[in-house]
Amino acid sequence: MDIEFYETSSGRSPVTDFIDKQPKRDQAVILAVLNDISEEGYGAKGCQFRQLEGKLWEIKIKSPSGGYRLLYVTLERNLLFVLHSFKKKTQKTPKRELDIARKRLKEVL
Repeated sequence: MDIEFYETSSGRSPVTDFIDKQPKRDQAVILAVLNDISEEGYGAKGCQFRQLEGKLWEIKIKSPSGGYRLLYVTLERNLLFVLHSFKKKTQKTPKRELDIARKRLKEVL
């Protein structure tokens, strides 16, 4: 499965920027999960997939310092497009994080 990351009009990727700012151990976990998804698809280990609404889904990842969420859409059969990422701090997905993903989803559809 191919994985692509949302980019702004200037070519910057907020998702990869976010991952790069996390502790090294967490970066390793996130990148290992993304690699596993790339190789195994939705059968990847170390994460959970959950539909949030409509075409918007999330990947749940647990790391040494907590949980991370990557919000994505499947644009083609084998293309997972990551729209947004954040560190999970509350039980419910924060409205602000959902709003960012919704806005980016409209841009790519």
